[in-house]
Amino acid sequence: MIRVLVVDDNSDAAESLAMLLELSGHEVRVAYSGAEVLQEPRDVPDVAVVDIGLPGIDGYELARRLRRMAPWTGTQLFALSGWGRPEDKQRAVEAGFDCHLTKPVEVETLDQLIRERARDARDCRRTH
Repeated sequence: MIRVLVVDDNSDAAESLAMLLELSGHEVRVAYSGAEVLQEPRDVPDVAVVDIGLPGIDGYELARRLRRMAPWTGTQLFALSGWGRPEDKQRAVEAGFDCHLTKPVEVETLDQLIRERARDARDCRRTH
């Protein structure tokens, strides 16, 4: 079972995505702000799907902070945004995201990417 964190200030969007990912067999937790994620640094998921347009600490800043926290180094960070221009994707990579997804994202595509990236991260942890 892959542990997934969905971070989105839109509760309907967050809960809907969480429910769909749970139906795909993942263990899902939801946070509604970057501050909420940073308050529970020990509950580290395999994959975090983070909305960029969060209030307060936006998704870019959250990714930068998480990348500086040792427990999060093996977590795959996925940016989820309505902004999909090349410069938006580049900014996400520079902030520490492993990939950038543009809304709306197909759940099947997200599920496949979660499974691939979580497997790769686990393989990397075993060999290093």
